[in-house]
Order: sequence, then structure tokens, then C-alpha cells
Amino acid sequence: METHGDTPAPLAGRVALVTGGAQRVGAAIVRRLHAAGARVVVHHHRSARQAERLVAELDAERAGSAIGVRADLLEVARLGELIEATTAAFGRLDILVNNASTFYATPVGEITEAHWDDLLGSNLKAPLFLSQAARTALQLSNGLILNIVDIHGLRPLRRYPVYSVAKAGLIMLTHSLARELGPQIRVNAIAPGPVMWPADGATDPALQRKIVERTLLKRSGSAEDIARTALFFAADAPYVTGQVLAVDGGRSVGW
Repeated sequence: METHGDTPAPLAGRVALVTGGAQRVGAAIVRRLHAAGARVVVHHHRSARQAERLVAELDAERAGSAIGVRADLLEVARLGELIEATTAAFGRLDILVNNASTFYATPVGEITEAHWDDLLGSNLKAPLFLSQAARTALQLSNGLILNIVDIHGLRPLRRYPVYSVAKAGLIMLTHSLARELGPQIRVNAIAPGPVMWPADGATDPALQRKIVERTLLKRSGSAEDIARTALFFAADAPYVTGQVLAVDGGRSVGW
């Protein structure tokens, strides 16, 4: 087994594909899995520069251990190409992390069909069809599908009904795929709470404070909290499938 210093690398020899892996939570997951020995595929759509920098950073640590692949996940007919690029580069696929997501408010009265198609497409449709495309490769490796959901898929967020519905669907998809794809493939999900605020700064600071105050730990989490949980599912949970783990500082308990 490959080691990092005196510590065994638990994911040595394995290959992980992370959608939306170029920045934010996705990049944290990529770095954590790579540090554990995995070779990684950084999927991106509009974040080519960030992906290139991340791949260069990881390749500087271990040559030939990372690639970036661009794809529009809403082009369902071409999702198989993303899996093919992964197996062509590294010969296998062990871990698929469905992380890519769109997130914005859709108050009732202002919802359009385009909002529905975009939010359901990125948060639910793409994970389903990418998981389906990855099924054969993951069966060969007794692999893992890990969906990044949201605590608001369990309890709706005001002014975000379409996003909340999409994440609720992804939670049910997690349970459904666990039944459909076992015993060869495990399927689990992580439901983050307040770990990173939207990059566009649209969340009001007063609302941020209100959300944090409702956590039992009275503080925000971080992308690293999600990344560590992803590594747990990938490396230390071989008898866990069909589960959704909230990483939310207790927000979902003390709602």
C-alpha cells in the first residue's frame, strides 16, 4: 500500500470523480481524497482556470495523479463521455461524488420553467444520469456513489422551494440507488448545513447570523468538514449504504 510518510494512504490505487470539483466544497473534497492516495478527476463546466490550477497543484504533489475534464452536466446524452474520460485516463472508477449544484432563490410567484429545469437538472437529473452512466465501472470496483445533498432537502428553505424540492429528490435518489445498485455499489449522501455562504454574496449577514444561531454548536462549519466526511464514506464505511449524514452543527436537530 502506498504511504504518505509513515501513514498508509487508504485510497491508494483508487480513482475518484468529483463533479463541480474545481472550487469551494468540491475542491476541498478533491484535495482530501487525493491526500488519501486517490487519483482524481476534477470535473468543471465554467471554472476552467480554477480546475487547471488545482490539477497542477495536485500533480506537483504526485505526478500523473489528477486530470480536469470539462462537461455540461445538463447534456445528459454526453454524460457517458465523462466516465469514459475517467477510465481512459486511470483505467477504473471507484468513487463518484455528485457535488455540482446550482442554488438561488425562486420565490413563489416568480418561478419560471427555466428555473425548474436548471435547479432540478443540476441537483437531481444530472446525478441520476451520471450515476447510471457510471454503474458498470463502479460495479467492477465495488465502488461508491456519494451525493452532496442539503439539510434543506429535509426541511425547506423559505424562498427556495425549487432548490429544496431538488435536494429532497436527491435524498430519495440516494435511498433508491442504494437499493438498486447493491450489493456491488454503496450509495450515500452528505447533507451540509451552514458551511459556505453563496459566492455571490446574496445571503444577508443578518440571515447568516440567524442561521448560525440555530445550530447547536453556534458556529459555521467549513468545506473541510464536508471533505472529511466524504473521506469517511470512501475509506472507513464499507458496511454503510443508503444513508444521509447531516454535517450541520446540529441545525437539523435544533431547527
